[in-house]
Amino acid sequence: MDAGNGLSNGGAAETAPDGTTVFRATAYSPLRTTVALVLWLGAIHFNVLLLLASLFLLPHRIAAMVLGTQLFFMLVPVSDKSRIGRKIARFVSENVIGHFPVTLHVEDYQAFDPKRAYVFGYEPHSVLPVGLGALMDLVGFMPLPKIKVLASSAVFYTPFLRQIWTWLGLVPASRKSFYSYLGAGYTCIIVPGGVQEILHMDHDSEVVFLKSRKGFVKIAMGTGSPLVPVFCFGQGSVYKWWRPGGKLIVKIARAIKFTPIIFWGKFGTPIPFATPLHLVVGKPIEVKKNPQPTYDEINEVHEQFVVAMQELFEKYKTKAGYDKLKLRVL
Repeated sequence: MDAGNGLSNGGAAETAPDGTTVFRATAYSPLRTTVALVLWLGAIHFNVLLLLASLFLLPHRIAAMVLGTQLFFMLVPVSDKSRIGRKIARFVSENVIGHFPVTLHVEDYQAFDPKRAYVFGYEPHSVLPVGLGALMDLVGFMPLPKIKVLASSAVFYTPFLRQIWTWLGLVPASRKSFYSYLGAGYTCIIVPGGVQEILHMDHDSEVVFLKSRKGFVKIAMGTGSPLVPVFCFGQGSVYKWWRPGGKLIVKIARAIKFTPIIFWGKFGTPIPFATPLHLVVGKPIEVKKNPQPTYDEINEVHEQFVVAMQELFEKYKTKAGYDKLKLRVL
């Protein structure tokens, strides 16, 4: 298949000397990109501001109306097929990845079959895994027409954010939805370490919380879906952050599936810093379909994935400009 057909971001495919297919996000407009970034990432800060204003600044009647509006948008059903919603999602997808910008490196583009479903294991999570935006179907870099991103269920209880992210193709990360979308032919992108990685991340290295995360491997084996290691360089620098410490915070994070963290970008806003991101997609790891894999069989495939992720990191860190960076696998 030919790379680079129908790219909504304006990027054209290049072939690197090592055979890697490279896409560079080129679409950028200060106004359009800023609006797209606010739509994509601004809802978290917006909700916090509304909540604080309602509690401490606004008259009781107005505060009740604001909180009621938030509750409405928290509970109202959202369709990922919404025509208006998908138009907004396309606008966001076409304009955000040029902000950093993102460069996508695909080790073996020809290995991806548009008719198959894959399990992409994306790392690291960082504050927010913003680099995975380059993998979405509306961007058009990957030759996969049906893609879903499995995200923390907390996202889908957050007003306004749940609408935008649902339209972009995000779904709650549950075993049921994972099996369902793979069965329907959707490639599923998951961050195996999830928000747990936020509890362990620091400013001097990258951390992937992988050693105990084997459920995604079992599901890939159960459906016969190839596993694909993906690593994003530079993502840890798009936000400044502060995280409270203590065992209580860890317990709260595990209970709500969301890690309390204060983060900010340009001028203290949710707009991330324009840090070049290098997103590397490794070669698919073929797995034999096995609805009931044994513990040892799961461990064997899981080890293949972890090793592939480590090799991907070591192979590309210098090309991405992070030759001194260390990877911690927990």
